[in-house]
Amino acid sequence: MKAVILCGGKGTRMREETEYRPKPLVNIGGRPIIWHIMKTFSHFGITDFVLCVGYKGEMIKQYFMEMYWRNNDFTIHFGHPSKVSYHTETPENWNVTIVDTGLETMTAGRLKKVMNYIDGEDFLFTYGDGLSDVNIKQLIAFHQEKQHVATLTGVFPLSPFGLLEVDNHTVHSFREKPVINDMINGGYMVLNRKVFDYFPIQDCYFEQEPLMKLAQERQLAVFEHRGFWTSIDTFKDIEKVNQMWESGNHPWRVWGN
Repeated sequence: MKAVILCGGKGTRMREETEYRPKPLVNIGGRPIIWHIMKTFSHFGITDFVLCVGYKGEMIKQYFMEMYWRNNDFTIHFGHPSKVSYHTETPENWNVTIVDTGLETMTAGRLKKVMNYIDGEDFLFTYGDGLSDVNIKQLIAFHQEKQHVATLTGVFPLSPFGLLEVDNHTVHSFREKPVINDMINGGYMVLNRKVFDYFPIQDCYFEQEPLMKLAQERQLAVFEHRGFWTSIDTFKDIEKVNQMWESGNHPWRVWGN
């Protein structure tokens, strides 16, 4: 099963970083966000990826062309012929297809443009800015059990604000950023190829007409995930996850050492 990852947005809410690089290449602990996401998938045996690039997509292409030497220590022996000796080995057994899906294309359009690179009936689909410890194997099994066209991962985010506990117009306690009871779409989806039948002719956001039509026809299942999940939308978000990483608190790192 292949995993399709959206990597083409401009990341305008993180302009401090995305002025110089696409959002998926913003670093967490010295490695790009996209690397962390792909490590999660590969931990569960998903090693075939299709990346939908757009804004500064050439930088994503360059990163993967250079990833091996970027992630290892090495010595260059100049001579005739020259050679390179690697002192560390962190190979990734990945197949990575990178497709330029356009600068202004919306999310449904990007997915539609990689149809020909998707094998099999089902495939995984997510965004290039969400970190989670979701169990991909359980997600796939749930999707296959429900036999709907699409399954998304429902997550319970933290409220960005503390809540007041009030009795008779008097505050008696605070709840600091509680978990919200309502679910939101946390990405990490499994889709059947039939999903393309729900796409309109004109470009649109996948989260609008396609998902709405799937819901109306009762073809959209929800896999509830109550573990870790965070979306990296702003510069403050990237600062937060980097602080977590540096302190040794990285719950999305399901792949171990």
